[in-house]
Amino acid sequence: MKLALFDLDHTLLPIDSSDTWNRHLVGVGQLDAAAHNARLQEFGAGYHAGRFDVDGYLAYTLGLLARFPRADLERWRERFVAEHIAPNVRDEALDLIDRHRRDGALLALVTGTNRFVTAPIAALFDIDNLLAVEPGRGADGEFDGSFVGDHTYRDGKVRAVERFLATHGLRLDELEDSVFYSDSINDLPLLERVRRPVVTNGDAGLRQVAAQRGWPMLELFGAAR
Repeated sequence: MKLALFDLDHTLLPIDSSDTWNRHLVGVGQLDAAAHNARLQEFGAGYHAGRFDVDGYLAYTLGLLARFPRADLERWRERFVAEHIAPNVRDEALDLIDRHRRDGALLALVTGTNRFVTAPIAALFDIDNLLAVEPGRGADGEFDGSFVGDHTYRDGKVRAVERFLATHGLRLDELEDSVFYSDSINDLPLLERVRRPVVTNGDAGLRQVAAQRGWPMLELFGAAR
């Protein structure tokens, strides 16, 4: 069995889907843009510096979802995908995925961005298996600001992949081949667990690690960041 895993933001997409969605939601929901943008910048700085506040970020982003009715969110999500995601689905990313599909690999998108945002994005890439943060819902089906189970950041991505493979009766260390494409130093735990880590559009920290370890580096969207 072969496994091909893909990070999403700045890996398959040249944008950050989570931040783009949050800014979109702040706009359509008529919230205080300046205050929310400052908060997003604070989280982003921590992420790129390798000191990401996972719990704080999830509380913030899932709390934003919980502020609005599900019906409004779904309508706004359609517009978000059409305006911000579909134009950024590049042939280079589709070709990369398709090469692994033709090779018979089991494909999965592994992302920290929550499932409500990323389910239609996974569909655009024609990837059936989505490993993402699952927003919690109340008895009425509305989002309640929590998440179900584990998160999918850092070591959480490793745990998510291991659970996913277990449902197929597989183990990561027993696969014939496993590859993970990612741009972020925060994904180092999963990159270290697969047979073939591929740094894709890598950030400075991850490119340094790749150079030290002889990992391949791929640029799907032009010059390195």
